[in-house]
Amino acid sequence: MDTRTGLPVVGMVGGGQLARMTHQAAIALGQSLRVLAVSPDDGAALVAADVHVGQHTDLDALRAFAKGCDVVTFDHEHVPQEHIQALAADGYRVLPGAAALRFAQDKRAMRERLGELGVPVPRWAPGPDVDAFAAETGWPVVVKAVRGGYDGRGVWVVESATELPDLPEFIVEERVPLRRELSALVARSPYGQVAAYPVVETVQRDGICVEVLAPAPALDPGRAVEAQRLAIRLATELDVVGLLAVELFDTADGLLVNELAMRPHNSGHWTIEGARTSQFEQHLRAVLDYPLGDTGLTAPAVVMANVLGGEPGGMSLDERVHHLFAADPGIKLHLYGKQVRPGRKIGHVTAVGSSMAQARERARAAASWLREAR
Repeated sequence: MDTRTGLPVVGMVGGGQLARMTHQAAIALGQSLRVLAVSPDDGAALVAADVHVGQHTDLDALRAFAKGCDVVTFDHEHVPQEHIQALAADGYRVLPGAAALRFAQDKRAMRERLGELGVPVPRWAPGPDVDAFAAETGWPVVVKAVRGGYDGRGVWVVESATELPDLPEFIVEERVPLRRELSALVARSPYGQVAAYPVVETVQRDGICVEVLAPAPALDPGRAVEAQRLAIRLATELDVVGLLAVELFDTADGLLVNELAMRPHNSGHWTIEGARTSQFEQHLRAVLDYPLGDTGLTAPAVVMANVLGGEPGGMSLDERVHHLFAADPGIKLHLYGKQVRPGRKIGHVTAVGSSMAQARERARAAASWLREAR
């Protein structure tokens, strides 16, 4: 407890944009967010008042960081399992816990557990006998590193066994003939309360999410409810506390679970302006066991577009922001405090409105301008 405010101290391991936006939500709630950052130049470290610099793989650094926190949570899944277990054994409250996080950290364990629960997933097999698997499914197949992948990293589409990446451990999956990708975001508290956001469509390019459309356009209401119920079931069965993002393939034969994330998620950034309670506030409410907030939309259509770094040259980023706001005063911009590199995710924009087509056009134009203006 922060003796200055009488309100909780939440520790977030990781100093990236998720921690940065969680810090913004914590301010309104009066909470003190402590951040464990790798560098003082990390996005959250640039804005938070209580920053510890250290490695998330260093148990001593984690213990020093956790001291005085009411709860410890995460903005990524890369803290070693044994360290999370050690913190819990020391008496620190860590949410989500190690048992739940295992299924976001280890793709093989996740696939095995979902199979035990009867949850539909793409056909898959553990490596290394890719030829035998492809003999049943056909080429190409999808190869995934068991640990460490994110934002398209750790995933390869391969046409033959000669293209396999050099990995210590991987799984192989069929390449699913999907219609689109969806995301079902839910929150769960220690008390067991759950809250589900509207199901969204995510648009991928080169393995990176470039747009999120809320709610998912023309999604059958029954399938939307199915996705929400599936996410709630998984949050409960896996004992997730905090946010759970269930990434889904929408196919002609039904929904398939692709990935799980147990933290604020890129597919939920639209909630800052587009939902009554942002995912970042909701995550804080959940890990502190507060009653969860309203997840309803603030407008009929909400579109989030990621801002990627462009090639060097042309206008400065600050100049581009000036021009963007002059052209579309209603666009909401979130920059993450990152150095600009080509293809790097440096922020996002959100457009809300009565028409999905119009909101999408505005968000696309804004993201494109910030990346490409000369």
